[in-house]
Amino acid sequence: MPNTAREKKTKLILDVAIKLFTEKGYAATTMEDVAKTAGISKGLSYFYFKNKEDLYMAVTKKAFDELKSIFREIFKQKGRSGLEMLTDLASAYIVFAKSHHMYNDAILNFMGIMQLYTQEQGRDKIHPLILESEHFQKLLDIHHDCGKLGIQMVSHGIKDGSIRPELQPEITFYTVWSMIIGYERLTGPVAYEEKEIKIHLDNWKPGFIKLLQDMLKGTIQAQKPQVVQTSLF
Repeated sequence: MPNTAREKKTKLILDVAIKLFTEKGYAATTMEDVAKTAGISKGLSYFYFKNKEDLYMAVTKKAFDELKSIFREIFKQKGRSGLEMLTDLASAYIVFAKSHHMYNDAILNFMGIMQLYTQEQGRDKIHPLILESEHFQKLLDIHHDCGKLGIQMVSHGIKDGSIRPELQPEITFYTVWSMIIGYERLTGPVAYEEKEIKIHLDNWKPGFIKLLQDMLKGTIQAQKPQVVQTSLF
C-alpha cells in the first residue's frame, strides 16, 4: 500500500490512466484527460510521468506485475504436479486476458516492442520517448520473471513424472506460453467464424487444454530424465 504523498499520487494517476486506457483506448487518451479525471493539474501530472509514453510503460509494468502474481500463486501451491500447474496457468491466463483486457494488450504490445528492440535496425522504429522511459528500462529487467516461474513449473513436472522427461524446460515453457497466448488471440476469430468452421469456443477450450496436456505427458511412461533433448513434436 502507498504510504507517502508521492506514492499515493502516483497510484492515483496510474489507476486513472488504466481506467481511461480501458474505456477510450491508448491513442484517444491524453495526459490532459488523465490529469482532469485525477483532479490534478496537467503540469503536476508531468511531474510524476514525463509523457504519455512514460505513463503507458508504467501501466505496462503494473500489468506484468499482476501477471507475475498469478504465476507465483500457481507455482507456490502445495501438492500440485508440474502438469497441473501448467494446466492451471493456461486457464488463469485466459481469465486474466478476458477480465484485464487492457493489461493483456499492454503486455502483448511490449512483446512487439521487444521484437523490434532486439533487432539490429529495429530500435529506430520504436518511439524515442518509450526508449527514454525509466519504466521501459525497468521492464527490460523484469519481463522474463513470468518465464522463469514457468520454466520452474516445467522442471517440477519433469521431476515429479507428470511431464515427459526428455523435454528441455526453457524450450518447453516458451512453446507452451506461445500456444496459450495464441489461443487467447484466436478466440475472437473462432467465435466470429464458428458458422463456417466446425469449432465452437465451448468445445475448443477443453480440447485445447487436453491437447496441451497430452503433448506434455507424451505417450510413454515417465522415467528418469536422460541427457537427450528433443523437440515437443
